[in-house]
Amino acid sequence: MMCSRLRPPLPRLLLLRAMGTAAPRLGASPQPDLLSPALAFEDPSAFRVKSWGELLRALGVFHLCSFPLLVNNCGKLMSVARTLLGRRGFSLLLQPTVYAQFVAGETETEISRSVEKMKLLGLRPMLAVPIEEDLGESTGEKRYDDNLEAMLECVRMSHSNTWSKDPMMQLKVTALLSPELCVKITTLIAQQPYDPSLLVRAMDGEPIIFPGLDESEVAHLLCGLQRLNRIGEASVNKVRVLVDAEYTYMNPALSLVTMAMMKKFNKDSAWIWNTYQCYLKESRSLLLDALSLSKSEGFCLGVKLVRGAYMDNERKLAEKKGRLDPVHQSWEDTNDSYNGSLDVMLNAISQKHERYRIIVATHNEESVRRAAKRMDELGIDKDGGSVCFGQLLGMCDHVSLTLAKEGYAIYKSVPYGSLDDTLPYLVRRAQENRTVLQGIRKERDLLRQELWRRLRPRGGS
Repeated sequence: MMCSRLRPPLPRLLLLRAMGTAAPRLGASPQPDLLSPALAFEDPSAFRVKSWGELLRALGVFHLCSFPLLVNNCGKLMSVARTLLGRRGFSLLLQPTVYAQFVAGETETEISRSVEKMKLLGLRPMLAVPIEEDLGESTGEKRYDDNLEAMLECVRMSHSNTWSKDPMMQLKVTALLSPELCVKITTLIAQQPYDPSLLVRAMDGEPIIFPGLDESEVAHLLCGLQRLNRIGEASVNKVRVLVDAEYTYMNPALSLVTMAMMKKFNKDSAWIWNTYQCYLKESRSLLLDALSLSKSEGFCLGVKLVRGAYMDNERKLAEKKGRLDPVHQSWEDTNDSYNGSLDVMLNAISQKHERYRIIVATHNEESVRRAAKRMDELGIDKDGGSVCFGQLLGMCDHVSLTLAKEGYAIYKSVPYGSLDDTLPYLVRRAQENRTVLQGIRKERDLLRQELWRRLRPRGGS
C-alpha cells in the first residue's frame, strides 16, 4: 500500500505470476532435498563452544523468561528493583545476567571482545544503537543531532573493525526524525502521494516545500532528511544499513524516507534496506510494490524480512480507533505470509542476485529450513552475499551456530551501550518478543542436555 502511493505499481497479478514462476539462475538446476540433517536443529553439540559461565547464564535467563508474569511486567519489576537495590546493587544484579546475555558491552573494547568471540564461531555482528522514540517522547533537535553522532560512530565501528567481510547495522528512523511528524506524513501521503525524488532533493540540501506541513515541520523534516543523508553518505560502499519498521501509524512515512534513501544510494548495490513485517496483512503487497518501484526507478532492493513484534499494540490501537485489525488472524496466516514473501525474494535473487538482497530475520526453524531448501533448489550460494540469516544476540543460538557451521551467512543483532541506555531498549524488546521469550523451551532443553553431558563422568559418555 505504501509504495503504491509513491508510484503506480505493475499490475499485481502479473507481478505475482512473474515472481512465482521465475526460473533459477542460468547454470543452476533444481536439486533433490539435500539439506543437512543438522538443520533439524536438534543437536545440543552446537552449545559445546559456550563456556560454563555462558551456559549457566543462558539457562538462568531463559528460565526466568519462561514466566509470562515476569516478562509482561519486566519494566515495572526492574523499576522496583532499582529503587530497592540502589543504582550500584541494581547494576550488580543486571550486568552479569540479563545485560551480558543480550548486550555486547558499553565501550568499543568490550564490544570488540564480544564480537571477536562471535567471529570465531562464524557469526557476524549487526550493530544496533539502542535509541528510538515513540509518540510523546520527542526531545528536540539537539537530541536528534546527538543520536546522529551515535549512528555515525556505529557506521565507523562496523566498517573499521574486521569483524565481518560484509558489515551491517540497524537504524531507527525515529531516532533522527520525530514520530509525531512521521504520523502526520503518513496521514498526508494517504491523501496525496509524495514523490521520493522530492525527498532526495531535500537530502541534497534543496529548500523544498512539502504540502500539508507548516513551516516548523518542514524545517524539522529537512533537518531529519539531512541527518539520514549523512548516514547514507558515510555508509555507502562500506556498511549496509537496515532500516527498522515500527508501527503501522507511521510505517508509510518511514518507508517513504527509506525508498528515497534507496533511490539515492542503492545505484550499484543494496546499501540501504527496508524491513517488511509479515504479521501485517498488507506486507506481501508492500514487498511486491517495492520490487516494482526498484525496477522502474533502477535501484537495488535490500529486504529485512521479519514476522513482527508489535502485534498486541497494533490490535489494541485498531480497536480503539475503530479500524480493521491490520494483523493476520492466525499464526498460520502469518507463516504463509512470511514464507510467501520469502519465496518472492528468493525467486527475484535467483534471477538477478546482484540487484536484490535479503536477510531472513527469524527465530522460526521451519522458515529457516524452507529458505535453505529454496536456496539449494534455485542454486543460490550459501554465502554469496544475496541471502543471509539473522537472529537476536543471546537468543536462538542453536539455530545461529548450526547455520554458521553449515556455511551460511548468519548475523546476530547486537545492541550495545551502558546499562541505563540499553535497559529501555531491552524492556521494549522483551515486551514485544514475549511470545518468543516464553517459547524458548527447545533452546533451554538443548542447553540442559549440554550441561548434563559436561557433568556426566567421562567414562559414561
